[in-house]
Amino acid sequence: MRLRKLIVGAAVAATAVLGACSSPTEQPVGLAAGQQSVPVTTTETTTTAPSTTTPTSSPETTTSTRTSTRTTTPKPPTTTKTTPKATTPKPQPSAEAPCSTAAKACIKLSTNQSWLMDNGKVVYGPVPITHGRKGYATPPGSFKVTFKNKNHRSSIFNNAPMPYSVFFNGGIAFHQGSLREKSHGCIHLSMAAAQKYFGALSVGDVVEVVR
Repeated sequence: MRLRKLIVGAAVAATAVLGACSSPTEQPVGLAAGQQSVPVTTTETTTTAPSTTTPTSSPETTTSTRTSTRTTTPKPPTTTKTTPKATTPKPQPSAEAPCSTAAKACIKLSTNQSWLMDNGKVVYGPVPITHGRKGYATPPGSFKVTFKNKNHRSSIFNNAPMPYSVFFNGGIAFHQGSLREKSHGCIHLSMAAAQKYFGALSVGDVVEVVR
């Protein structure tokens, strides 16, 4: 009897020791003598669906329009300055001699006469002349003085003297010569007239010969 009480007391003591390690909700109820209490581990698994938030952001397109205003200063209109061309007035017939106002010396073959002129006005003459013989006719036309030689001699006709020569058409010249005999194309003048023509005429002066 005493032994039984000891066993029951030991069991009660063991139960008291076990009860001290459990929470009130997990304390075993009605365990038989000799049974052990096995702690039960309860694992609560909570599955939470992951919240996937994918921020959808529309791409922001920024169009930058740059307006460049260029200020252009208009150029002043180009003015073309037209310089009037110098016009040389056409020579007019002289009222005092049978040549134009451009002539500095005038020769008329049909009357065997010659004049010195200035702007259509006679300054010397008329003076008698002789001109080219047959086969050496003095041609009519407008010419210019090319050179002068006071003591010229002919290189074609036997070195003949041609004092106060004023050449105006190739080898044709005014010079001192016979007023009775015709020349080989030159215009013969008296010594006084030849000297006057030689002094008055310059290279470039116009000599007109008319029929």
